[in-house]
Amino acid sequence: VWLAMCGWKVPAGFPSPAADHTRKRIDLNEHLIRNSETTFIFKVKGDSMIDIGIYEGDALLVDRSLDARHGNIVLAILNNEFTVKRLHKRGGIIKLVPENLRYPTITVKEGEDFDVWGVVTYNLHKLY
Repeated sequence: VWLAMCGWKVPAGFPSPAADHTRKRIDLNEHLIRNSETTFIFKVKGDSMIDIGIYEGDALLVDRSLDARHGNIVLAILNNEFTVKRLHKRGGIIKLVPENLRYPTITVKEGEDFDVWGVVTYNLHKLY
């Protein structure tokens, strides 16, 4: 997808005839995707991540080539079910933390089938 890109940053709320001042066209693939072979789009179901702006129906870009680190938002598989949560890894303990106080933190127990499928790199959230 190629779109026109303006040559300056715009403060939120500042009205500007930006389309009249585009400098070049950009490819969103270059800006959103690090590795096209390992990046996938998933639609969000549920509301466990709404406090960080991930809502039901949003499209998440998930990169399987990235190493998941403490604090990353990840797409994980726990006991054969996908879930999107913040990864908490400390002292050999792994937790999947929701970003909605209505949901409990999930502590991954020894013997459970767990894998981080990929790291969420972008949330494509429709505003209109």
